[in-house]
Amino acid sequence: MQDEFSTLLSNHTWDLVPRPSRSNVVTGKWVFKHKFKADGSLERYKARWVLRGFTQRPGIDYDETFSPVVKPATVRTVLSLAVSRSWPVHQLDVKNAFLHGTLSETVYCAQPAGFEDNSRPDFVCRLNRSLYGLKQAPRAWYSRFATFLLQLGFVETKSDTSLFVYRRGSETAYLLLYVDDIVLTASSADLRQRIIAALQREFSMKDLGELHFLGMQVQRTSCGLFLSQHQYMLDILDRAGMADCKPYSTPVDINPKLSADGNPIADPTDFRSLAGALQYLTFTRPDIAYAVQQVCLHMHDPREPHLAALKRILRYVRGTLELGLHIQASSQLDLVVYSDADWAGCPDTRKSTSGYAVFLGDTLISWSSKRQNTVSRSSAEAEYRAVANAVAEASWLRQLLSELHTPLRHATLVYCDNVSTVYMSSNPVQHQRTKHIEIDLHFVRERVALGAVRVLHVPTTSQFADIFTKGLPTAVFTEFRSSLNVRPIDAVTAGAC
Repeated sequence: MQDEFSTLLSNHTWDLVPRPSRSNVVTGKWVFKHKFKADGSLERYKARWVLRGFTQRPGIDYDETFSPVVKPATVRTVLSLAVSRSWPVHQLDVKNAFLHGTLSETVYCAQPAGFEDNSRPDFVCRLNRSLYGLKQAPRAWYSRFATFLLQLGFVETKSDTSLFVYRRGSETAYLLLYVDDIVLTASSADLRQRIIAALQREFSMKDLGELHFLGMQVQRTSCGLFLSQHQYMLDILDRAGMADCKPYSTPVDINPKLSADGNPIADPTDFRSLAGALQYLTFTRPDIAYAVQQVCLHMHDPREPHLAALKRILRYVRGTLELGLHIQASSQLDLVVYSDADWAGCPDTRKSTSGYAVFLGDTLISWSSKRQNTVSRSSAEAEYRAVANAVAEASWLRQLLSELHTPLRHATLVYCDNVSTVYMSSNPVQHQRTKHIEIDLHFVRERVALGAVRVLHVPTTSQFADIFTKGLPTAVFTEFRSSLNVRPIDAVTAGAC
């Protein structure tokens, strides 16, 4: 507590002033936390003075609160490029990052409990810098950090405003910002050290060395990187009381999708907490994306069948703790997309489920499993909507790679197992059955005409996106999972490197 308070004073976080009349004074409390390493071992004890943001008043002591965070696909894209170029990836830690943010509003808060000024106990703190708990704290920190990076010569990308690119001649560096977690990779050790030294002169920062980003365990392999959330999986199972449960070989059965029927469960809050935790696990486990999506559709009113489905996912996780996502070095950096849809699969709404998988070279960098917003009148329509979503993601990734100074030379290949969809993507067919999806038709055809995309047919036996739209038999599921590069760290497969 004393170290935290000393840091606040040295940072000139506030000025003590008499309490203004009719002002809103935000209260706070001390929060004590155990900080753990990625492997679950204790790193240190931490105390932090946190303000109660819910006592703030809109328009008085806060206005805009939105702060961008880096997209998962951006993280995987940058890691894939770094591995392919043999660039080391480092993580930087900013001490009390939010305290560096400068406030544009006038905010008053109470003095920290136990550290009140004895000569001025009735005074309040007028904040000069943001504090943890303030609604605008993440935004203030992002603005402060981004402004300094621009001064160093970085450029904020338009595709993802939490990604910054430095380019001078042959020197290139990428910096990712996720709230107060920073990932840096550069084309040379000298450039990386110059950037870190400049950041350390401005902020209290240390280089943590090799990456262990957002609680993930990142290990070097002969082929590239292995991303795993092993400890996080154990924590989820422990929270659910299923640490010693019987494992399943697949996360979902091959029966039709879940309906909204069934008896209400006793504790919806616990269900929602576990479902949210599983959503975060999909960062490195695309093999559970479809199963988690199906469970999350019913978070507003969970029933007994939904709880059973969630427990099945946990049983599958229990049996596959060793799995993670492989980021592999690739000599050819081309985008390849697999798109699929399960027509009218929802038993309650008859909406379809669409899914896609995007590969950059040999690395899976983006995927999705999502119920479509409208009902499709045919399987071709459902497949075409799925292709439109996949093409939109591919177009964004092409733009991202261009801003990373890695423009793609070839068209993105989009594979679909529906012949009608492939035909419609390149032929100006307009008739009664397709005119109501005209926007998607024109969007995809425009990208095809520009040469940025080619839509091709793929047999269902090689349609890897099936894993994001429906339950599969164990043999097929295991084969597709391996094709998505979800394997143990020591897995040796032919042609893997």
